Amino acid sequence: MILIGNLIIFTLVLTNPKLHTAMYIFLSNLSLIDIGITTSVLPKMISVCLWNDVTISYSACFVQMYVHLSLECTESFLLCVMAYDHYVAICHPLRYNTIINKNVCFLLATAAWTCGLCLPAYAVISTSQLHFCSNKIHFWFCDHPPVVSPSCLDTTFLMNVGIICAFIAMYFQFTVIIWSYSRIIVAISKIWSLEGRRKAFSTCSSHLTIILIFYIAPSCIYISAKFKNVHCNVLILISIFNCFLTNSMNPIVYSFRNKEIKAALRKLCFSKVGSHDE
Repeated sequence: MILIGNLIIFTLVLTNPKLHTAMYIFLSNLSLIDIGITTSVLPKMISVCLWNDVTISYSACFVQMYVHLSLECTESFLLCVMAYDHYVAICHPLRYNTIINKNVCFLLATAAWTCGLCLPAYAVISTSQLHFCSNKIHFWFCDHPPVVSPSCLDTTFLMNVGIICAFIAMYFQFTVIIWSYSRIIVAISKIWSLEGRRKAFSTCSSHLTIILIFYIAPSCIYISAKFKNVHCNVLILISIFNCFLTNSMNPIVYSFRNKEIKAALRKLCFSKVGSHDE
């Protein structure tokens, strides 16, 4: 469901010139991130289900950890960019095309990807230098706290590094998102039309729902990891919840409720049916 939904959105934005606007370009980047996060976890999950292969090698674990964390960080930066895009669209509608032009859109998306790919590199490299008590890691989902926790060495420094990276990657952006939406709520409250106010609140509530889900789960992981009596399987379950729930809801909340996405999807389906009939 995650892969099909996000692939449809990415294909629609890529092939339909009417969707080559800032909002849909950001959505296509979000879909690409969701595809990457899912495929970084799904193959090993299938292996666990089919062959009960619950261990993973160190090299595979750290590759998975970097891909997962870097894409999660990129998604956090992109959600912040999308909140700013919503702010400009609602608070400065007449200046929107001037402020969020194609060059600015490209720079914002590039900055989100660059920051996201660079930020977790030090934490992953440092974790790879840890000494573990066995030659295999006995879980298949390699998030940072669950991997660091069972090490034979003192992991306080590395856990703090992870928390600092999480703070930079998520909670700094979260303050920007809160600022954007506080301004948006003030602007919406000044709209005289009840229908216009309802539509604006509907758009904002959908985005805020995804943001809350995205930020609550990592907070639980890093808070729980500070307590030594929390089993690593609990941390893994929270990580899986965050990964799959957020990525499956993104296409539904952001895109399939959107009239332009629905129209583009109908057009694509009818064109395929017409070509087959010919």
